[in-house]
Amino acid sequence: MSRISVRGFAVASATAVTTVGAVVGVASGNTQPAGDNLEAAAADTTLLADIPLGEQAQVQVSSLSQQADAQAAAADASAKKSAEESARLQAAKTAEAKKEAAVEKAEREREAKERASRDAVRSASSFSTQASYTVAEVKAMARQMVPADQFQCFSNIVNHESTWNYRAQNPSSGAYGLVQALPGSKMSSAGADWQTNPATQIKWGLNYMDSRYGSPCGAWSFWQANHWY
Repeated sequence: MSRISVRGFAVASATAVTTVGAVVGVASGNTQPAGDNLEAAAADTTLLADIPLGEQAQVQVSSLSQQADAQAAAADASAKKSAEESARLQAAKTAEAKKEAAVEKAEREREAKERASRDAVRSASSFSTQASYTVAEVKAMARQMVPADQFQCFSNIVNHESTWNYRAQNPSSGAYGLVQALPGSKMSSAGADWQTNPATQIKWGLNYMDSRYGSPCGAWSFWQANHWY
């Protein structure tokens, strides 16, 4: 049924009812105009058919389209969030890899520097033998034999142990020399002239600190905590 036919039917029905009422009203002495009743009946008549079938379909399609748009927007937002999280994790991994590479590079450079320092160190045999040596001469020998970054630690220990006296001897324990080897004869592994050659004593002391504590600075750290090494 079309919108016109339905409304026409409703209007016709209302007209008929109103007409009958008017007749009855006249018969009963009620003189209210029939036109008012007709207008009110027409205004109160609202039917589903007032929305054409084509428009009803359009409303349904529009609702489904809105739902689809909302779902697509939600999917896009989820995908964007996932992509951002993936990018963040990748950036963190990249930063960590760069940090590790920088640490490894710094370690390689440090090792290269230490090797260069060791290569520049003179051996004990490169010094000419003298009848005696001053403190300044002994320190100069040590500077040429001990790696530069370890010299201060080595010097600190020797200062406390012998005040750079290569003939220093502890009367109670028998410890001897710059580094107070106990017994002093241990230094013979570095040279038979361990009693009179400070270079031989420096060589032995440096080897001892490296093998036992990793370096003169490692030995100095232990000495500070225990007052012996």
